[in-house]
Amino acid sequence: MLFSIIQLYLSFEYQTSHMSLAVATSLLLILILIEVGFLVWVKKERIPFHEIVFNLNSGHVLLWVFRGVEVVVFRSINIHFDLGWLDSFSSVGVWIFTFVAWDFCFYWLHRLHHSYKSLWAVHVVHHEGEHFSLSLGVRNSWYSSLTSIPFFLLLAIVGVPVEVFIGIGSIHYFIQFYNHNRVVNNSGWLEYIMITPSHHRVHHGYNAPYLDKNFGGTLVIWDKLFGTFQKKLKDTPIKYGTTDHLKSDNALVASNVPIYKLFGIQLPSLKSRKFQLSGAIEFSAGILLFCFLLLYIAKEHVWPTTQLSYLFSLIFLGTLACGGLTEGKLWGVVSWVVLSIAGLVFLLSLPSPEIFLVVITALWGVHAVGTTLALLRLQKGQSLK
Repeated sequence: MLFSIIQLYLSFEYQTSHMSLAVATSLLLILILIEVGFLVWVKKERIPFHEIVFNLNSGHVLLWVFRGVEVVVFRSINIHFDLGWLDSFSSVGVWIFTFVAWDFCFYWLHRLHHSYKSLWAVHVVHHEGEHFSLSLGVRNSWYSSLTSIPFFLLLAIVGVPVEVFIGIGSIHYFIQFYNHNRVVNNSGWLEYIMITPSHHRVHHGYNAPYLDKNFGGTLVIWDKLFGTFQKKLKDTPIKYGTTDHLKSDNALVASNVPIYKLFGIQLPSLKSRKFQLSGAIEFSAGILLFCFLLLYIAKEHVWPTTQLSYLFSLIFLGTLACGGLTEGKLWGVVSWVVLSIAGLVFLLSLPSPEIFLVVITALWGVHAVGTTLALLRLQKGQSLK
């Protein structure tokens, strides 16, 4: 849900500059990296880096576009169908009302995404993550913003201003992002009034009695009111993930196969991996790609359409190639190398490229060479056996 914190601002220039959005997104990425470092060096945990990379890149630049669609639809409904029921409220009253009403809408959004197969086919991507950590908070289907649209339109109709919807949504989504952290076990008195990390861990369990519990986003009252609240039991460990987990780190596969299955479309079975790259190579690939996304956010209303479209294509195809890397597929390595060259061509086409683009493009080239050499070493080692 990392992008939900940032992307709701997409269509509104009066909120903040895109450079500020890029900085904010990078700070949230830093929180994820800090947690990973803490888990590795302090808690001595073994991290599934391939899953962290997928979490970071699951929605990515395409989700950014669809988030913009969500905001545009809300704004359009608010302009044409506003009943004005909140006109007599003070500004503080509007914010308080929206804070509670937004959370109520999200509860039902979330619950119904678990209740209907058509919605679950979108939401399942988030639940397939088996490593509960902050990075899981950014794991989403490409289409999650599109299926969220109907659930918030009532707020537009009763008269919630667009800027208030954006601001309140940002607060709620940040809380939800925080609730995916792996470090905080008990939040004291907050456990009684809010959804906390311990409550949300329960929600991600697929075993009884945790399955389909704790749908709330911020306030715990909705789960208690509608009978879906469940505490973590000391003698019953939580099993994270789903019973029919799709074993793929490719965002294209993860976001679309559940929908194909919904329509009964038979797909060939996924081939096993050919090799296993190091966690450092996989992780750094994901971070590099995320840096290009930061550049896209910063330049969205600055660069001309041609340059922006090229960057969008580079990032989108890079997401697929990165999935191929982590799945141990040869096409992933080949694609990653080709795209690094395409990135260099893009850099050279710009009259005066910024230093950030120069650095990340150079790093992509170095990474592509290092990945190729690592693969050659692996193949040589296998041939000697």
